[in-house]
Amino acid sequence: MRFLITDYDFPDVDAELAQLRDAGFEVRVAQCRTEEDLVREAAGCAGVLTQYVPVNAKVFAARPELRVVSRFGAGYDTVNLDDARRFGVWVANSPDYGVAEVATHALAMALSLVRHLPSYDRDVRAGRWHYLSTGALRRPSSLTLGILGLGRIGKRMAALSQAAFGRILACDPYIPEPDFPPCVQSVGAAELWREADVVSLHVPLTGETRGIAGARALESMREGSWLVNTSRGPVCDLDAVLDALDSGRLEGAGLDVLPKEPPEADHPVLRHPRVLLSPHAAFYSWQGERELRRKAAQNLIDWARKGRPTYVVVEGQPSPRPSPKGEGQH
Repeated sequence: MRFLITDYDFPDVDAELAQLRDAGFEVRVAQCRTEEDLVREAAGCAGVLTQYVPVNAKVFAARPELRVVSRFGAGYDTVNLDDARRFGVWVANSPDYGVAEVATHALAMALSLVRHLPSYDRDVRAGRWHYLSTGALRRPSSLTLGILGLGRIGKRMAALSQAAFGRILACDPYIPEPDFPPCVQSVGAAELWREADVVSLHVPLTGETRGIAGARALESMREGSWLVNTSRGPVCDLDAVLDALDSGRLEGAGLDVLPKEPPEADHPVLRHPRVLLSPHAAFYSWQGERELRRKAAQNLIDWARKGRPTYVVVEGQPSPRPSPKGEGQH
């Protein structure tokens, strides 16, 4: 049985190759950028391990032998799930590899903004040495944190943040209120945007969440609030965020993800003095990356040996079972 690693931005995929080949599978490696690349490279492959290349009906129709897609990452917006269901293709992800890293990164961004650390750093380097150089600071324990999306990362964010913020609100219509942590008050989306001083986004990218941090939501926030996004770039309307910063509605924004990554060299987000940026790095620790890559590859092994991936996003048609010895032979 043959698998394809479609694309990656890691320094190498030596660990994945060893893991899959040691399990008895043939593996090819490519750097696909388009569906056409993927169709060409996936010939004869039963499954793919993918990062950024689009995987959709065009691919599934051209490669009926493709039966399972495993993605490097918790998100799966690069895979068209409706198309996968229609063609009976399994889709899997790695949802729990970087929970602590992302939550810690989001909290670090939030507190850096609230405490004016980026502004202080710029002022000191420019020769301005005074605690009032960046304006008045508010005590974090007097502030309300709003968490939009209370999955694994949102819950961890709440647990980490309860010692810093005075109140924590969260909105997640897909989680029943009894499953909210005791430190978190369940509210609707409108109330969260209206009442929170800091809003941290922890939602997947779907049709429902695309642009959710847009002009209407931002205009309902308190004057001088903050926004943090460590989820997916397109959940924020970037133009609306910059407008809210310029108007003073937002005092600052911490953005680990952007609609286009990297942004154009002349994009105004790169020049805005009250935007704190990181390069889609919230997920990263070397331990977390190793866990991600191992789990993503294991999805393919488990599909071949057990009939289903470890972390199922879409259930496909019944997959081939292993030989009596359990090897995933070619």
